Amino acid sequence: MPNIRHTPQAPTRTQELIPGQTIDAHRHDDHQIVYAGSGVLDVTTEAGTWFAPGNRAIWVPAGCVHAHRAHGHLALHLLGLPAGTNPLNLDAPTVLAVDPLLRELILTHTRGPHEDTPERLRLRAVLLDQLRASPQEPAQLPAPTDPRLAAVCDLLRANPADPRSLAALGTAAGASGRTLSRLFRHELGMTFPQWRTRLRLYHSLRMLADEVPVTTVAHHCGWSSASAFIDVFRRAFGYTPGTHNRGR
Repeated sequence: MPNIRHTPQAPTRTQELIPGQTIDAHRHDDHQIVYAGSGVLDVTTEAGTWFAPGNRAIWVPAGCVHAHRAHGHLALHLLGLPAGTNPLNLDAPTVLAVDPLLRELILTHTRGPHEDTPERLRLRAVLLDQLRASPQEPAQLPAPTDPRLAAVCDLLRANPADPRSLAALGTAAGASGRTLSRLFRHELGMTFPQWRTRLRLYHSLRMLADEVPVTTVAHHCGWSSASAFIDVFRRAFGYTPGTHNRGR
Protein backbone atom coordinates (compact mmCIF):
# COMPACT_ATOMS: atom_id res chain seq x y z
CA MET A 1 0.00 0.00 0.00
CA PRO A 2 1.86 3.13 -1.17
CA ASN A 3 1.63 6.62 0.37
CA ILE A 4 0.87 5.41 3.87
CA ARG A 5 -0.37 8.20 6.09
CA HIS A 6 0.62 8.14 9.76
CA THR A 7 -1.78 9.65 12.30
CA PRO A 8 -0.33 9.22 15.81
CA GLN A 9 -3.68 9.41 17.58
CA ALA A 10 -6.62 7.41 16.24
CA PRO A 11 -9.57 9.80 15.98
CA THR A 12 -12.83 9.34 17.86
CA ARG A 13 -15.58 10.73 15.67
CA THR A 14 -18.40 10.03 13.26
CA GLN A 15 -17.94 10.43 9.52
CA GLU A 16 -20.30 10.08 6.57
CA LEU A 17 -19.01 8.31 3.44
CA ILE A 18 -20.83 8.03 0.12
CA PRO A 19 -21.06 4.67 -1.70
CA GLY A 20 -17.67 3.57 -2.99
CA GLN A 21 -15.76 6.24 -1.08
CA THR A 22 -12.47 5.13 0.44
CA ILE A 23 -10.09 6.21 3.15
CA ASP A 24 -6.60 5.50 1.85
CA ALA A 25 -3.98 3.38 3.60
CA HIS A 26 -2.94 4.79 6.96
CA ARG A 27 -1.91 3.72 10.45
CA HIS A 28 -2.29 4.97 14.00
CA ASP A 29 -0.23 4.61 17.15
CA ASP A 30 -3.52 3.89 18.94
CA HIS A 31 -5.95 1.01 18.59
CA GLN A 32 -9.22 1.75 16.82
CA ILE A 33 -12.71 0.31 16.73
CA VAL A 34 -14.50 0.94 13.43
CA TYR A 35 -18.27 0.56 13.26
CA ALA A 36 -20.82 1.13 10.48
CA GLY A 37 -24.01 2.69 11.83
CA SER A 38 -25.43 2.34 8.32
CA GLY A 39 -24.13 0.80 5.13
CA VAL A 40 -21.40 -1.85 5.08
CA LEU A 41 -17.77 -1.28 5.96
CA ASP A 42 -14.68 -3.14 4.90
CA VAL A 43 -11.14 -2.77 6.21
CA THR A 44 -8.29 -4.00 4.01
CA THR A 45 -4.68 -4.77 4.90
CA GLU A 46 -2.00 -6.76 3.09
CA ALA A 47 -3.37 -9.86 4.84
CA GLY A 48 -6.88 -9.53 3.45
CA THR A 49 -10.25 -7.84 3.92
CA TRP A 50 -12.48 -7.74 7.00
CA PHE A 51 -16.12 -6.82 6.46
CA ALA A 52 -18.84 -5.76 8.87
CA PRO A 53 -22.57 -5.09 8.66
CA GLY A 54 -24.42 -3.23 11.41
CA ASN A 55 -24.16 -5.97 14.04
CA ARG A 56 -20.39 -6.21 13.73
CA ALA A 57 -17.45 -3.89 14.44
CA ILE A 58 -13.82 -4.18 13.36
CA TRP A 59 -10.92 -3.95 15.78
CA VAL A 60 -7.81 -2.44 14.17
CA PRO A 61 -4.69 -2.75 16.35
CA ALA A 62 -2.15 0.02 16.82
CA GLY A 63 0.38 0.27 13.99
CA CYS A 64 -1.67 -1.78 11.51
CA VAL A 65 -1.66 -0.27 8.01
CA HIS A 66 -5.23 -0.36 6.74
CA ALA A 67 -7.71 1.26 4.35
CA HIS A 68 -11.51 1.65 4.51
CA ARG A 69 -14.18 1.37 1.82
CA ALA A 70 -17.86 2.29 2.05
CA HIS A 71 -20.65 0.20 0.54
CA GLY A 72 -23.95 2.02 0.55
CA HIS A 73 -24.22 5.30 2.44
CA LEU A 74 -21.86 4.66 5.34
CA ALA A 75 -22.19 6.26 8.76
CA LEU A 76 -18.69 5.53 10.03
CA HIS A 77 -18.07 5.58 13.78
CA LEU A 78 -14.40 5.65 14.77
CA LEU A 79 -13.35 5.03 18.36
CA GLY A 80 -9.69 5.43 19.30
CA LEU A 81 -8.17 3.65 22.30
CA PRO A 82 -4.66 4.16 23.72
CA ALA A 83 -2.12 1.51 22.73
CA GLY A 84 -2.04 0.29 26.33
CA THR A 85 -5.79 -0.36 26.33
CA ASN A 86 -6.46 -3.68 24.63
CA PRO A 87 -9.39 -5.38 26.38
CA LEU A 88 -9.28 -8.48 24.15
CA ASN A 89 -5.47 -8.69 23.75
CA LEU A 90 -5.83 -8.66 19.96
CA ASP A 91 -2.80 -8.01 17.76
CA ALA A 92 -4.51 -8.39 14.36
CA PRO A 93 -7.69 -6.95 12.82
CA THR A 94 -10.70 -8.80 14.18
CA VAL A 95 -14.46 -8.62 13.62
CA LEU A 96 -16.49 -8.44 16.84
CA ALA A 97 -20.18 -9.01 17.46
CA VAL A 98 -22.09 -5.86 18.42
CA ASP A 99 -25.23 -6.31 20.51
CA PRO A 100 -27.75 -3.44 21.00
CA LEU A 101 -26.07 -2.19 24.18
CA LEU A 102 -22.57 -2.08 22.66
CA ARG A 103 -23.99 -0.39 19.57
CA GLU A 104 -25.50 2.42 21.64
CA LEU A 105 -22.30 2.81 23.64
CA ILE A 106 -20.24 3.17 20.45
CA LEU A 107 -22.69 5.63 18.89
CA THR A 108 -22.85 7.76 22.03
CA HIS A 109 -19.10 7.75 22.59
CA THR A 110 -18.23 8.73 19.01
CA ARG A 111 -20.79 11.52 18.70
CA GLY A 112 -19.08 13.60 21.36
CA PRO A 113 -18.38 15.94 22.97
CA HIS A 114 -14.97 14.35 23.34
CA GLU A 115 -13.69 15.90 26.58
CA ASP A 116 -12.75 13.39 29.28
CA THR A 117 -15.51 14.32 31.71
CA PRO A 118 -16.33 11.96 34.61
CA GLU A 119 -19.49 10.89 32.78
CA ARG A 120 -17.58 10.12 29.61
CA LEU A 121 -14.93 8.13 31.47
CA ARG A 122 -17.66 6.02 33.09
CA LEU A 123 -19.21 5.47 29.67
CA ARG A 124 -15.87 4.31 28.28
CA ALA A 125 -15.40 1.90 31.20
CA VAL A 126 -18.74 0.26 30.43
CA LEU A 127 -17.88 0.15 26.73
CA LEU A 128 -14.60 -1.63 27.46
CA ASP A 129 -16.43 -4.14 29.66
CA GLN A 130 -18.83 -4.87 26.81
CA LEU A 131 -15.93 -5.27 24.36
CA ARG A 132 -14.37 -7.89 26.62
CA ALA A 133 -17.58 -9.89 26.34
CA SER A 134 -17.93 -9.52 22.56
CA PRO A 135 -17.54 -12.75 20.57
CA GLN A 136 -15.15 -12.74 17.65
CA GLU A 137 -16.76 -13.40 14.26
CA PRO A 138 -15.34 -15.16 11.14
CA ALA A 139 -15.72 -12.28 8.70
CA GLN A 140 -12.29 -12.06 7.12
CA LEU A 141 -11.53 -12.72 3.48
CA PRO A 142 -7.81 -13.58 3.64
CA ALA A 143 -5.57 -12.66 0.72
CA PRO A 144 -3.47 -15.35 -1.01
CA THR A 145 0.20 -14.97 -1.84
CA ASP A 146 0.80 -18.01 -4.07
CA PRO A 147 0.21 -16.81 -7.67
CA ARG A 148 -1.77 -19.94 -8.60
CA LEU A 149 -4.08 -19.51 -5.64
CA ALA A 150 -4.33 -15.76 -6.30
CA ALA A 151 -5.39 -16.49 -9.90
CA VAL A 152 -8.25 -18.71 -8.71
CA CYS A 153 -9.35 -16.16 -6.12
CA ASP A 154 -9.29 -13.41 -8.75
CA LEU A 155 -11.55 -15.46 -11.02
CA LEU A 156 -14.09 -15.83 -8.23
CA ARG A 157 -13.85 -12.21 -7.15
CA ALA A 158 -14.69 -11.21 -10.72
CA ASN A 159 -17.65 -13.62 -10.78
CA PRO A 160 -18.76 -14.93 -7.37
CA ALA A 161 -21.44 -17.04 -9.09
CA ASP A 162 -18.85 -19.02 -11.07
CA PRO A 163 -20.00 -22.63 -10.50
CA ARG A 164 -16.79 -24.38 -11.56
CA SER A 165 -15.15 -26.93 -9.28
CA LEU A 166 -11.71 -26.30 -7.83
CA ALA A 167 -10.23 -28.72 -10.37
CA ALA A 168 -11.83 -26.81 -13.26
CA LEU A 169 -10.66 -23.48 -11.86
CA GLY A 170 -7.22 -24.98 -11.42
CA THR A 171 -7.05 -25.79 -15.13
CA ALA A 172 -7.43 -22.08 -15.85
CA ALA A 173 -4.85 -21.20 -13.17
CA GLY A 174 -2.28 -23.83 -14.10
CA ALA A 175 -2.51 -25.94 -10.94
CA SER A 176 -4.18 -29.19 -9.93
CA GLY A 177 -7.23 -29.26 -7.71
CA ARG A 178 -5.26 -31.17 -5.08
CA THR A 179 -2.52 -28.54 -5.01
CA LEU A 180 -5.03 -25.73 -4.75
CA SER A 181 -6.94 -27.50 -1.99
CA ARG A 182 -3.72 -27.76 0.00
CA LEU A 183 -2.94 -24.10 -0.63
CA PHE A 184 -6.38 -22.97 0.55
CA ARG A 185 -5.86 -24.76 3.85
CA HIS A 186 -2.22 -23.75 4.27
CA GLU A 187 -2.38 -20.08 3.18
CA LEU A 188 -5.96 -19.08 3.93
CA GLY A 189 -6.78 -21.35 6.84
CA MET A 190 -9.99 -22.71 5.33
CA THR A 191 -11.27 -25.04 2.64
CA PHE A 192 -12.14 -23.89 -0.86
CA PRO A 193 -15.94 -24.14 -0.24
CA GLN A 194 -15.56 -22.12 2.97
CA TRP A 195 -13.59 -19.38 1.22
CA ARG A 196 -16.02 -19.24 -1.70
CA THR A 197 -19.01 -18.99 0.65
CA ARG A 198 -17.33 -16.20 2.59
CA LEU A 199 -16.56 -14.36 -0.67
CA ARG A 200 -20.18 -14.68 -1.74
CA LEU A 201 -21.41 -13.37 1.61
CA TYR A 202 -19.06 -10.39 1.30
CA HIS A 203 -20.38 -9.59 -2.17
CA SER A 204 -23.95 -10.03 -0.99
CA LEU A 205 -23.44 -7.48 1.80
CA ARG A 206 -22.06 -4.98 -0.70
CA MET A 207 -25.04 -5.43 -3.02
CA LEU A 208 -27.60 -5.27 -0.21
CA ALA A 209 -26.04 -2.02 0.98
CA ASP A 210 -26.81 -0.65 -2.49
CA GLU A 211 -30.43 -1.82 -2.07
CA VAL A 212 -30.28 -4.53 -4.74
CA PRO A 213 -33.27 -6.93 -4.37
CA VAL A 214 -32.60 -10.12 -2.43
CA THR A 215 -33.44 -12.44 -5.35
CA THR A 216 -31.02 -10.57 -7.62
CA VAL A 217 -28.30 -10.73 -4.98
CA ALA A 218 -28.82 -14.47 -4.54
CA HIS A 219 -28.51 -15.09 -8.29
CA HIS A 220 -25.52 -12.78 -8.77
CA CYS A 221 -23.61 -14.31 -5.85
CA GLY A 222 -24.13 -17.93 -6.89
CA TRP A 223 -26.92 -19.36 -4.78
CA SER A 224 -29.36 -21.73 -6.44
CA SER A 225 -32.37 -19.95 -4.96
CA ALA A 226 -33.29 -16.98 -2.81
CA SER A 227 -34.29 -19.32 0.02
CA ALA A 228 -30.86 -21.01 0.00
CA PHE A 229 -29.19 -17.59 0.13
CA ILE A 230 -31.44 -16.41 2.97
CA ASP A 231 -30.61 -19.51 5.02
CA VAL A 232 -26.83 -19.13 4.63
CA PHE A 233 -26.97 -15.37 5.25
CA ARG A 234 -29.07 -15.74 8.40
CA ARG A 235 -26.72 -18.37 9.83
CA ALA A 236 -23.72 -16.13 9.11
CA PHE A 237 -25.05 -12.78 10.37
CA GLY A 238 -28.02 -13.54 12.60
CA TYR A 239 -30.68 -11.77 10.53
CA THR A 240 -32.25 -12.10 7.08
CA PRO A 241 -31.00 -10.20 4.04
CA GLY A 242 -34.43 -8.62 3.59
CA THR A 243 -33.99 -6.75 6.89
CA HIS A 244 -30.43 -5.68 6.16
CA ASN A 245 -31.15 -1.96 5.62
CA ARG A 246 -33.90 -1.65 8.25
CA GLY A 247 -33.64 -0.40 11.80
CA ARG A 248 -30.07 0.85 11.49
